[in-house]
Amino acid sequence: MDLALVNGRVMTDRGLQDGLAVGLAEGRIASVGPAADLPAGVRRFDLSGGLLLPGFIDIQVNGGGGVLFNDTPTPGAVAAIGAAHRRFGTTGFLPTLISDDLSVVRQAQAAAREAIRRGTPGVLGVHIEGPYLNIERKGIHEADKLRRPDEAGMELLTSPGDGRTLVTLAPEMAGTAVIERLTAAGVIVSAGHTNATYAQALAGLDAGLTGFTHLFNAMSPIASRAPGVVGAALSDPRSWCGIIVDGQHVDPVVLRLALHCRPAERFILVTDAMPCVGSDLRTFTLQDKIIHVRNGACFDDRGRLAGSNLDMAGAVRNAVELLGVGLDTASRMASANPAEFLGLGGELGRIAAGYRADLVLLGDDLTVRGTWIGGEIDHEALAVGAG
Repeated sequence: MDLALVNGRVMTDRGLQDGLAVGLAEGRIASVGPAADLPAGVRRFDLSGGLLLPGFIDIQVNGGGGVLFNDTPTPGAVAAIGAAHRRFGTTGFLPTLISDDLSVVRQAQAAAREAIRRGTPGVLGVHIEGPYLNIERKGIHEADKLRRPDEAGMELLTSPGDGRTLVTLAPEMAGTAVIERLTAAGVIVSAGHTNATYAQALAGLDAGLTGFTHLFNAMSPIASRAPGVVGAALSDPRSWCGIIVDGQHVDPVVLRLALHCRPAERFILVTDAMPCVGSDLRTFTLQDKIIHVRNGACFDDRGRLAGSNLDMAGAVRNAVELLGVGLDTASRMASANPAEFLGLGGELGRIAAGYRADLVLLGDDLTVRGTWIGGEIDHEALAVGAG
């Protein structure tokens, strides 16, 4: 054991517990047990009564710290985005590229993979949101960047590399053969920006699709005689649902209703964050559109939502305050659930022996006081005090 984290309230599988020590060794959690049982002489880090949670995992991060991934698909940009979001408890993330030319998709894939090879803290892979989307539900995506699947695109998306690859597509535009080919190559497929019917969404699930990107936004809604994509997401037990809990993208009442339809274990908090997060930006450019940051959200000149100004700590707070879930549930939605969705549930998302030491320390107000990624502490956490 290299270090024991003590004097905190630890989020375990049974909820918050007092009196525990979390032992760290070689980047992993070595033990979780009573602090009173620690051997003499073990180096200790005093959490000063804070809340120790599994680190947050954000599977949809367009930018942060003044950097937009579409503009700068480089390993340096990945590192800058990760550093900006780490201040808000994110210890694992997928830099996300919205619909763009295949040359940019190639650069984004290469950037994320190189960032992983360099050991950039937190990066778990890449999320390619588009370009196989439905123009009727394109949202802020540029129409001229959308395309039908072709061999060049499929070879690119199924190319092997380090980390996870998540692709958001419209199942009615891509077709089941494309979904089957992607999933056979190990790609995680999510439905988004889609006008699919309920039957088309179910066919996508049967073909291997598992996720729904920013549930309710940019997808066919539930209607009396047409359940649509939302109906498929909320009725099928195989689905994982990403939700943006910022009070802007979806009314909290609607999200509370969704939580009555499916177990909370199938919902994933995401930010859909733009470069304004972790920066002072009040305006930025997204594919030639001026985006304005106001009232905690991002809008183009036509008033359309364009990503968010949300961070993961804010998403957790909002889940507690707006959705009425307990902190243990909000924590799972921010850590264990996305880890399971990415196929990393045996390594990330829990405070348990053998798991990677990706942790976030919160105050009682649920603001971040520090983080650990692979057992490495950040400077804010150092200010709490080691003994």
